[in-house]
Amino acid sequence: MQLPPPRSLWVDTATAPSRADQPLPTEADVAVIGAGIAGLTTAYALADAGRSVVVLEAGEVAGGVSGHTTAKVTAQHAVKYRYLTDRNGAEAAAQYAASQLGALEWIARTAAELNIDCDFSRQDSFVYTRGHAGKLKREAEAAREAGLPASFVKETTLPFPVAGAVRVSDQAQFHPRKWLLGLASAIERLGGVILEQARVERVDERPVPTVHVRGTTVRAGDVVIATHYPILDRGLYFARLEPTRDLVVAGPGESPPGMYLEAETHRSLRGHNGIVIVGGEHYRTGEHLDVESRYLELARAAGKFGVTEVTHRWSAHDMSTLDGVPYVGHYVPWAKQLWVATGFGQWGMTGGTAAGLLLDKEIRGEGSVYARLYDPNRFDVRSAIGLAKTNAPVAKHLVGDHVRASAAPGTGEGVVSRRGAQFAASYRTADGTVRTVNARCTHLGCLVAFNNAEKTWDCPCHGSRFGTDGSVIEGPATKPLPPLPD
Repeated sequence: MQLPPPRSLWVDTATAPSRADQPLPTEADVAVIGAGIAGLTTAYALADAGRSVVVLEAGEVAGGVSGHTTAKVTAQHAVKYRYLTDRNGAEAAAQYAASQLGALEWIARTAAELNIDCDFSRQDSFVYTRGHAGKLKREAEAAREAGLPASFVKETTLPFPVAGAVRVSDQAQFHPRKWLLGLASAIERLGGVILEQARVERVDERPVPTVHVRGTTVRAGDVVIATHYPILDRGLYFARLEPTRDLVVAGPGESPPGMYLEAETHRSLRGHNGIVIVGGEHYRTGEHLDVESRYLELARAAGKFGVTEVTHRWSAHDMSTLDGVPYVGHYVPWAKQLWVATGFGQWGMTGGTAAGLLLDKEIRGEGSVYARLYDPNRFDVRSAIGLAKTNAPVAKHLVGDHVRASAAPGTGEGVVSRRGAQFAASYRTADGTVRTVNARCTHLGCLVAFNNAEKTWDCPCHGSRFGTDGSVIEGPATKPLPPLPD
C-alpha cells in the first residue's frame, strides 16, 4: 500500500489564523509556555478567573503533540488501575480516576458552554485481549473500585472474537485541534494573548519570573512550562521521563462503535466521520530502526476494517513518568512561581486537561485535592529502580551505536558518520543536495538517529527531534543542530 507524506488528520482538517505577529505584552499575571492541551486549558481557566495571561508557542496552536493524537477522551488508560492500586493504594487510584473523569466532564461542559464544534461524541471505551483474560478481570474490578463505570465483558462490536475486555461506559472522542482552536479563541476574547513562532530561550526566576523570547522579555507573577517535554533542565526531568513514539494511520473505512485498545500490542482503534484511525507500533524515540515498515504494518491492520487507501499518517510523541502518574505542580520544590505539566504517557486528552485544572487552582491559591498525587517532586525506592531502567539506553547513544565509519546517504536517506573528532548527520534531498549537520543533540550531546518515515533526526536519549536542516522540532533541545561542511 502506498503511504502519503506524514500529515495529521486533525491538523489537515482544521485551519487556523496565524498568531505569529501578535504584539507581545511586557507583563502578565501568568505566562504559559506551550499551546497544547495542558497549556491552553491552564490559560483558559486562569483567564476565565480574571487573570491576565500570555501564551507562548514555539510552533502553532495545537500543531504539536496535541494535534498528533488519536484523541480519545477517556479515563480508561490501558491497564492502569490495578497497577495504581497495588503501587500507590486504593485512595491514589480513586483520586486518579476522579481527576481524569472530571477532566472529561469539564471538556464536555465547556465545549457546550462555549459552543465549540469539535465533533465531541460519547463512546464506550474498551481494552481487550485475545489471550488470557485474567489480567483484564482484575483490571475491571480495580477500575470499578476506583470509581469508573467499568465492567468485564466477553462480547464487543469488533469483527473478531475476544477472550474478554474491560468496558468503561460513557467516555468520549473528539477533534482535538478544533477543540483547542476554540479554547484559544475563548482565551483571546477574555483578553489573553497567544503568540506563535515564539520559541522561549530561557526563564529567570529572580528577582521576578521573567521569560526571554524573541530578544525581549515578559515578566509574570507565575510561569507554567507546558511544552510536553520541559524545556528547562532544572529538576532533572530529562532523566525522569521516557520518550516514546506511537504511529497512526487513517483512511476511509468502517470502524465499529466504541474506542478500542488491545492490551498486549497496545494497538488502538477508533472512527471519525467515516474514517478509520489505527494507532500503535510504539518505540523509544530515536531508536535506530525502520519506522516506515511500522507504518506499513499499521496500514495492513487498517485494511481489516475496509481501509484500502491511507489518506493520513502521523506520529504521537509521548512521555511516561517513573510511576505512570503525570508530573503536575511546582517545577522544583523551591520555585514557588514556576510550574510544570508533563508525562501524560499516551493519555494527554484527559491528562493534559486535568493538569490545567489542577494548575489553575494551585496558582490561584485555592489548592487542588490532587496536588499530592501529581506532585512532580515525589520519589521513592521503586522510582529509583525506574530511573535506572529509563536511563539504561542513554550510555550507548552517547557513544553512538549506529555510527558508520564513512558513508554517503542515498536519496531520501540519512546516515550518521564519523569525521575525525566530529560526528556528522547527512541527508540527501530529492534533488541530490546533501544537508549535513552536527550529529550531537544540542541538549546533552547524545547522537541522533535518522527517522526514515518523518525524515527527521531524533535523539534516543531524551526525545529531542530535529529537521534535516537541523531546526528544532521537539524538545527538550532548544538550539538547532549546527551545520557542517558537506
